[in-house]
Amino acid sequence: MQFTIIKNSQSQTKNFVFIFAAMSTDNNRFQAIISHCKEYGFIFPSSEIYDGLAAVYDYGQWGSELKKNIKDHWWKSMTQLNENIVGIDAAIFMHPTTWKASGHVDNFSDPMIDNKDSNKRYRVDHLIEAKAEELEKEGHEEQAEILLKEMDTLLAADDLVGLKRLIETYKINCSVSGTGNWTDVRQFNLMFSTQMGSVSEDANEIYLRPETAQGIFVNFLNVQKTGRLKIPFGIAQIGKAFRNEIVARQFVFRMREFEQMEMQFFIRPGTQKQWYEHWKQERMNWHLALGISAEKYRFHNHVKLAHYADAACDIE
Repeated sequence: MQFTIIKNSQSQTKNFVFIFAAMSTDNNRFQAIISHCKEYGFIFPSSEIYDGLAAVYDYGQWGSELKKNIKDHWWKSMTQLNENIVGIDAAIFMHPTTWKASGHVDNFSDPMIDNKDSNKRYRVDHLIEAKAEELEKEGHEEQAEILLKEMDTLLAADDLVGLKRLIETYKINCSVSGTGNWTDVRQFNLMFSTQMGSVSEDANEIYLRPETAQGIFVNFLNVQKTGRLKIPFGIAQIGKAFRNEIVARQFVFRMREFEQMEMQFFIRPGTQKQWYEHWKQERMNWHLALGISAEKYRFHNHVKLAHYADAACDIE
């Protein structure tokens, strides 16, 4: 779940709510959860009879009911119990200029690196985080903390050369080849593209949306005028999103096709910090209402902020 406080006149607080909140670091327990989900009809690998498709899952008879209950609870608490929040259901396909204007075409990417011996591709932050976890298990907690802080600083500065140097300094090797023979770090765009048109030569390139927010933004005036809404007000949406993850892993915690529950809250400039704190607490209260104890949750502030943000945090 994520919140962002925005700088400009369309200031907003946004949150992404996923079906599960956190992944256990205990691998045996995690594998037991995955097996339980399949055995009892919660989640199945998609197209399993044809060997499946990486990072794509189907919700079974109980999983679909569980997911629907959570979505219904979120929708009711967000739109029906707030007089100044309404809902929409925007299309997955949008005019490609939308994604160019929002910066997704040029900047919606993650830093990646390839091992030249195994040809295996890694997300740089995952590779470094795995090394930090290894250091912690060996009892070098302070060294692990320093490594993560260095990574955060380099990511915030978009220093790709520095990230490779960090990987080499800590002698981080590929888990397949066991070598540290790496390519340069480069950015990898996460958007899926496809063609729209009856003839391939005349078809236009469009994208599967990587987030639901843009459908809210482009309908801002439509909703505001037809609903006669006055700022501050929010627009909520539940819908599918798609991301071409470099390393799809961790069961349903990193999927290529997933569902977002999102609300954008539009406010007057200068009041963003007040509303940011308000929605941080409101969303935490929503999670606590699900029955999980408060000590299981924490706020995690973002080190790297989007160019439009004053502050952002996750609920973990």
